[in-house]
Amino acid sequence: MRGNRPVEFPEDFWIPIPLDTDNITSLSPYLVPQDHLGSPGIFYSMSAFMFFLFVAGTGINTITIACTVQYKKLRSHLNYILVNLAIANLLVSTVGSFTCFYCFAFRYMILGPLACKIEGFTATVGGMVSLWSLAVVAFERWLVVCKPLGNFVFKPNHAIACCAMTWVFALCAAVPPLVGWSRYIPEGMQCSCGPDWYTTDNKFNNESYVMFLFCFCFSVPFSAIVFCYSQLLLILKSAAKAQAESASTQKAEREVTRMVVVMVLGFLVCWMPYASFALWVINNRGQPFDLRLATIPSCLSKASTVYNPLIYILLNKQFRICIRQMLGMSGGDDEESTNTSTTEVSKVGPS
Repeated sequence: MRGNRPVEFPEDFWIPIPLDTDNITSLSPYLVPQDHLGSPGIFYSMSAFMFFLFVAGTGINTITIACTVQYKKLRSHLNYILVNLAIANLLVSTVGSFTCFYCFAFRYMILGPLACKIEGFTATVGGMVSLWSLAVVAFERWLVVCKPLGNFVFKPNHAIACCAMTWVFALCAAVPPLVGWSRYIPEGMQCSCGPDWYTTDNKFNNESYVMFLFCFCFSVPFSAIVFCYSQLLLILKSAAKAQAESASTQKAEREVTRMVVVMVLGFLVCWMPYASFALWVINNRGQPFDLRLATIPSCLSKASTVYNPLIYILLNKQFRICIRQMLGMSGGDDEESTNTSTTEVSKVGPS
């Protein structure tokens, strides 16, 4: 509201109204550079960062997929899940990061509303598949190491079913904004797109959609990850206590503990800013906030396309050795270690 006159908000974007502007369409992020939100240097820095994520994320995830295709020994149930994670990351880096790199270079969503919806949808699908894949990895480690189901064996067909489930859950989260439950609009500095966290328009039911994402797409997988890894650590500590004189057991416990901490922290770095920002916005309607800060959650989630593979794949000895061999950097690793290696997490467990 400007004085006694209502201000019409278009259905395909939302930005704060400057004090000297009643015509919000003149500042459309699809039409003009958004220099009122920051200096050109900020936009160009973001463009460079997104270009790095595009190159690094595309490269490392493509290598992971190619390595799995080339080496049959990598086609185990856990590695299927890691490849599913790599495919989701590749989707985000090639579409999401590249679109952001291009638009930040022009300082506005130059590709238009349709491209915004495609980028928002793609980033949401890839992000949700990645998120649920991390939960499935934790679940698989819990089943294999802690053996809560006794002699149940987690087989490749179980892994494939879990991977399919991650895509179903991702589509459940990503499709609604395309059909009227919330919407995809430019976010932050208006050069990337995501669900509408900002408005309370009853037409789009944004608040209920945000709560759905927070509960189903953040709280549930995060709770699963914390539960599974906490049980894993308890088993490892019990094994280490029972074998206090075994240096290898003590070393394995330290390594697994370090990996679990890194995995949980990686999850929180990726998704906690998004969840916290969305909840803050819907619970503090009308409070001013800097749109430049609103860009940070989007950047951190896209950065996961680089650091997730580093955590989950390059710390997997099988993948690490095979990638080095594929790239001609085998450096003395013998074939036997390649065939018998498993992730460090599965080295210690009840026998």
